[in-house]
Formats: sequence, C-alpha cells, structure tokens
Amino acid sequence: MRLVVLGGGESGVGTAILGKSKGYDVFVSDFGKIKNNYKEVLLINGIAWEEEKHTADLILNADVVMKSPGIPDRSPMVQQLLEKGIPVISEIEFAAPFTKATIVGITGSNGKTTTTMLTHHLLKSAGLNVGLGGNIGKSFAWQVADNKYDSYVLELSSFQLDGIEKFKPHIAIITNISPDHLDRYEYNYDNYIAAKFRITMNQTEEDYLIYDADDEAITNWLKNNTTKAKLIPFSLTQTFSEGAFIKDNKMEVKITKDEFTMDTEHIALEGKHNMKNAMAATSVARLMQIRKATIRESLSDFQGVEHRLEKVLKIQNVQYINDSKATNVNATFFALDSMNTPTVWIVGGVDKGNDYNELMSLVREKVKAIICLGVDNKKIIDAFGNVVDMMIEVTNMNDAVRMSQRLTEKGDTVLLSPACASFDLFENYEDRGRQFKQAVKSL
Repeated sequence: MRLVVLGGGESGVGTAILGKSKGYDVFVSDFGKIKNNYKEVLLINGIAWEEEKHTADLILNADVVMKSPGIPDRSPMVQQLLEKGIPVISEIEFAAPFTKATIVGITGSNGKTTTTMLTHHLLKSAGLNVGLGGNIGKSFAWQVADNKYDSYVLELSSFQLDGIEKFKPHIAIITNISPDHLDRYEYNYDNYIAAKFRITMNQTEEDYLIYDADDEAITNWLKNNTTKAKLIPFSLTQTFSEGAFIKDNKMEVKITKDEFTMDTEHIALEGKHNMKNAMAATSVARLMQIRKATIRESLSDFQGVEHRLEKVLKIQNVQYINDSKATNVNATFFALDSMNTPTVWIVGGVDKGNDYNELMSLVREKVKAIICLGVDNKKIIDAFGNVVDMMIEVTNMNDAVRMSQRLTEKGDTVLLSPACASFDLFENYEDRGRQFKQAVKSL
C-alpha cells in the first residue's frame, strides 16, 4: 500500500511515521519548505520526501493520500487525486483505526483550544493515561505510532473534519459556531456549519454529543438534522434535566442521573464564554466517571491558554492583555465583552470576510482608542472611524505597544485582540502574541 503525505509539518510527519510503522510505502511531498527538524525525523526513519514541489508521478500512484489541514481542496494536486478516485483523507481519519483508545473530539469556531486543554487537564489530574492532540501539541498519528495512551482529547478544526470518512469520537463537543474560514467554504456559512457537524456523523447510540444550546447555528442544525448520539446540552440561560447550566452562581452538571455542582467563583477561568468551556469539559469528566473532588480541584487550578485573554503585565496601573488567538470577530466579541475598564484595542491583520458590525455596541461602550496593526486596515477604519476618538495605523508590534502606552491612563486596559489572521505581518498568531508580550516587557 502506498501512502502519500501532502505537507511536511507536524501532522504530515506524524502520519508518515505511523504509516511506515504499519508497513506502508510512504512518500512525503511539500510544496513549501520542510523544517530541518522534520527532515531529520524523515531521514532517520528512512522515509522519502521532496520539498518546494509536487511531483505528479510520485503522488498520483498513491493508494491513499493524507492531506495536511492547511492545503485547500481546490489545490490542483488535490483535484487531480480526486479525479482519479484516490481517497484524500485527514491525519485523524488515517490514525484512528490504529488505536483502541477512547477519543474525545472537540470542535467549534472559538473556545475549542481552551476546552481541549481544560478537558485534558481534568482527565490527567484524575490519573488517566491521556494524550492531547489534533490541532494542538504533538501529532495524533505520531502519538498513535508510539501507542501509549488509553484515551485522547483532540482539538479538531473544520479542515480536519472535512477529511474524515469513518472517524468517530466516543464523546464529541461543539463549543459554538460563528462565521470563520468562509474563504474555504465557497463563502457559504451552511457549508462551514455542515463541516463542524461531521464530528457527529458516524456516532452511534453509545456515543455523546455535548453542545452549546444557546448557539443559534447549532440548535438550528439539530432541529433540521439528526444524529444518533446522546445529546448533552450546556447553557448560560436555560436549565435541563440532563445537561449543564448555571443557576444562582452555581455550575450544575446533571448526567446519568447524577448531579455535580460548583460555585462559579471558584472556577479559575473568567468570563461567560469560559463558563461554557468549563461546562463542556466537566460534562466529559462526568461521562468518564471522574471523581467530583478531582473535578473541583482541577477547575480551580487550571492556568488557561497562552495567547487567549492572557494577562501579560500591569504597568503604571494599566493592564496589558494578549488575546492574539482571537483570529475572528466572534473571539474578539468575547474579549471585548469581558473588559471592565476603558480599553485601547489593538486590531487588524488578514481579514477572512469579517463583519465588524457585531462589535459596534461593545466598541462604543468600552473602547477609547483603536490601533490598527495590519497591512490593509481600510475595513476597520470604515467601521469604527466615527465611533472612537482616536484611531492610529501602525505596521509593527513595537509601535503598536508604544502607541498604546501613550493613549492610556491609570486603570485602563490595553487589549491585543486582532479579530484577523496574522499572516500579513507575522508567522502565525503565536508569533504575534509573543512579539506583543516582548514589546510590553520592553516598555
């Protein structure tokens, strides 16, 4: 069996290693450059590879192709493979049959990283032998090749779910759905929603789907479509006989005729959206029969995720917050919503079809100045030019941070929450967040 891997990054190299260990004839092809550390791994494992090109003769003879999530379906090589009827799948689809581990799969437009990390923290603190993978950390396929975990918590993007056929998690979570990556879905929101719901398409009556019952896109889909999975809703405003909710400042989780409660003030994560993430993660922990005392302890000591509403420093009584992971409007909505002081907002980057109107009332209420950090800021200026007193354009992070310091007074907040992708000025959102933190520390 010939396995061709398109993309020589973390998921690609992990898939290549697993394929090789299972007796496949493996070839890795990357249209860009492969990082040196990954080249070394491929060489040590005796896996053939090429970079900065796709050689058709070496690819079109595949029995199966694993495509990295960053490569769109409309790329010419993928189109040629599909025309020939060669299956093009994701890393998750390729790796899952080689493990008997219990899989928890988490998707959503926002909150999925925090929910994934928190769920992993809850299960690990309880002593479970649990791996963390998917969109974060070490490649799932690589971990399966090393074959050491009894369960996995996987963060799954819509791109990874596009490439599944038989994959099914025992427990699935959809944190929320808002317009994102529409450039990959013919600018059709329904296509994107359908991609997210692929997480439940192979689930059976033995499996569970945990979902945000306050989310319109999710509840509409569930009205008009069916899943065999047992449904576990969570909500900030409704209560359930089976599900998770907030009532009288307590989080209540009712699952399998058992009830877990905890005062919300003891949960380490702050903000309404994080209450939802905590409800989702706690629902998994209860389904996996983690002791209540362990869950309480883990929820109260969880540190949160880097680049997600991360408090960096307080300088001259001004709080600097790194929310670089907010790459869409919905994520920035949560960030602005949780601001309680006058805010200087650093925003901008590569716009994925954003509608800034959703932020208008929050900007009027909370934002005193806007710093546009992007190559093309026209849309942001058009949206908010008449709403805030001060609007400034910069093209590097040091200028953004220095300018923000000039615009603040004691008690203010500086929030980096770009609502955009980072590729115009930075390598990725992590690079953007690290540059912000470095610039703040240099003030």
